Amino acid sequence: MEKKNFAVSGMKCVHCKARVEEAIRALDGVVSAEGNLAEASVAVEYDPTRLSPQQIKDAVDTCGRYELTL
Repeated sequence: MEKKNFAVSGMKCVHCKARVEEAIRALDGVVSAEGNLAEASVAVEYDPTRLSPQQIKDAVDTCGRYELTL
């Protein structure tokens, strides 16, 4: 397993945080996703043999007005 923190722009409220977390958790290979509004980031624990950071970015970028930075 690998754990990485990613910056997420556009995440401004609890609803936004939940939406980003939900989009990431829906991906096959994700163990956990925990957003942090104060830091505008999300910590993701995932299996790098099943999922790439780019796939995480794509999921976040398409779930609303959010952009994940690799």
